[in-house]
Amino acid sequence: MTADVSTLAETVTGIVAAELGRTPGSLRPDTDLRGVEGADSIKVLRMVAKIEQAYDIELEDDEIFGLTTIDDVLAVVGRALAREQG
Repeated sequence: MTADVSTLAETVTGIVAAELGRTPGSLRPDTDLRGVEGADSIKVLRMVAKIEQAYDIELEDDEIFGLTTIDDVLAVVGRALAREQG
């Protein structure tokens, strides 16, 4: 599945916001996910699972554990989509 950058950012931010109980507009690309009240490892894993499902990709474990911002999430998803496209 291909996605343009703005659609990717919108979708990923929406998934992150939903998992963290926030509105998408309240999260910036550089928001530290670890600093969002209520964020925990379970929510991050659910967020990753929903992103993987939305894009039919599998993110690498070492990439997942390095996620701190929405920009980080977008970069990892972008790399995974590029791998899928060959």
